[in-house]
Amino acid sequence: MNQELTLKIILERPPAGVDFGLQKGSGNNYEVLQKQRSPGEDLHFTFPITVKLAKDGSPNFLGPFVQGPPSQRFVYINIGQSAGQYNSAWNRRLKVPLTGIALETINELATNDQLLLQATVPGTGKDNGPNCATVKPFAGWHIAKRAAI
Repeated sequence: MNQELTLKIILERPPAGVDFGLQKGSGNNYEVLQKQRSPGEDLHFTFPITVKLAKDGSPNFLGPFVQGPPSQRFVYINIGQSAGQYNSAWNRRLKVPLTGIALETINELATNDQLLLQATVPGTGKDNGPNCATVKPFAGWHIAKRAAI
């Protein structure tokens, strides 16, 4: 199996005036894509990943947006200074886990290019600043229809 999937993260109502962007690459060698300044409304990030089967038969998520070891993959949303907004009071990243995605779901997506995987995550943390660290609570990924272009 070598399947490409489209993922969409909906960041719910993050604090207004703060930049958010999708991290491509890792370590010191990364760039921030799809940078958006929050108007206080939902932000959307859509991107591809690749899925291969691991030796144990579980899905292994790969690609330039995927971070972490095989058993704990995730995607970063960079916030404020880490998204390139150097005058921001915030310098954070939000980890969106790539957990709970079943092979049956991947196979369903492989047969219909009008579908994608979508996760909705809170954009504001307990401190009323941008949500950061690993998303909690995380409702997981579900199949959604692609928006009409």
